[in-house]
Amino acid sequence: MMHALRRQYAQLITSGAQLLLLFVGFQIGSRTGWLVCLSLIAIISIPTWLSALKRLRAIRDTPTSRIASAAQGYVELVGLGTRFGDIPLMSKLRHLPCLWYRYRVEERTSENKWHIVDKGESPDSFVLHDGTGDCVIDPEHAEIVSKHRDQWQEGSYRYTEWKFIEQDSLYVLGHFRTVQGSEGFDSREAMNNLLAEWKRNMPALLKRFDLDHNGELDMDEWFLARQAAKREVAKMKREAEAQPDTHIIAQPRDGKLFLISNLTPEKLARRYFFWSWAHLVIFFAALGGIGWVMKQPY
Repeated sequence: MMHALRRQYAQLITSGAQLLLLFVGFQIGSRTGWLVCLSLIAIISIPTWLSALKRLRAIRDTPTSRIASAAQGYVELVGLGTRFGDIPLMSKLRHLPCLWYRYRVEERTSENKWHIVDKGESPDSFVLHDGTGDCVIDPEHAEIVSKHRDQWQEGSYRYTEWKFIEQDSLYVLGHFRTVQGSEGFDSREAMNNLLAEWKRNMPALLKRFDLDHNGELDMDEWFLARQAAKREVAKMKREAEAQPDTHIIAQPRDGKLFLISNLTPEKLARRYFFWSWAHLVIFFAALGGIGWVMKQPY
């Protein structure tokens, strides 16, 4: 489920938990309550600081590559987003053409709180173009950050939708690979499939290869059929090899950051720089708070 619904600003979520713990500490008011809440705040700050620092380093340390000359492996790409295929993707809630969308539907409860009743995002691939070539982006398992956010209310429901739209300037960090036109073409499998297809239309097969017109194929005639099938498969392979290479960027297998955003890398770096320092400050502030609470008479 965590992969199905990507993170958007994990730092904001954890900071909300830290604020909630601070509020709980005020409500409890006891030494034990404060020590537990401040300890949890400090504990939460460590992984969130490391998470922000990891993202900051990945953005700063990975040079921008061009699609036409990018090495196979972990790369950073910047370009314009375009749709993959002829049929445009329509967003779930607004029903507007887009490259990708995430949505959330919430209902206001009797306690005046928002409860999520539906959420999800599109799995469709889209294309990045940087002037040197095209690269297909597979967004599955990506951490996606978009500046296009619509939110509105209708009755007791609140709707939120994020999108990438056509010609958005996109920034991508992920695993880049090039698939050749003939990659994945199995001559043996193609041969078996072709022969099976011919056998399903036996009258046509006999018309081509039943040289003595006795209504069946002997060994020599079946040998001719197999030779003809081999020629067909060789032709299919040549046609596959003539197809242009396809560049794809997707989730790295080694756990590295897979990030897609329509924010510039400079803005993303500033954002993660701020959160890395914010959580570091929160960590030491929580430790200081623990020391202060320990000295207070209760």
